[in-house]
Amino acid sequence: MSMSTDNDILEYMPDLNDYGIQGFSDEHAKTRNDILRRLRIEWYPRHRGHSSSEMDVSKLTESQFTRVAVFHVLSYYILPKLTQFTTDGDRFQVMLDFYKGRYEEEFNLILRDGIEYDEDGDSTVTDSEKAPEVFLKLER
Repeated sequence: MSMSTDNDILEYMPDLNDYGIQGFSDEHAKTRNDILRRLRIEWYPRHRGHSSSEMDVSKLTESQFTRVAVFHVLSYYILPKLTQFTTDGDRFQVMLDFYKGRYEEEFNLILRDGIEYDEDGDSTVTDSEKAPEVFLKLER
């Protein structure tokens, strides 16, 4: 299972298949694991409060992460295979930096909008199960 597909990537980079690499299923799987790891580290500990439970991936609405997954797979797995990493930079290095920035921006927007997590497992995400991340909140 992945959060993004090759077709999702082609929406942002339609000429991708022109570079001799076909199919990115391994890269999509790595991206999914990277995003889930980041959620376990940065979001879930604050979400669960003082509970010692582990994050249940099946309770996430993974389609919420499609765009962030596209930006991640491009910047961390696909574009590094295409760039020459020259000192002057090439088209792919510029794109790599651009999509890394978009990945960070999109990930933070998802946090601020609220991660959809079906806490009670009833197959419906209620407003209370999509509480946005509150920044700059003083906790005592």
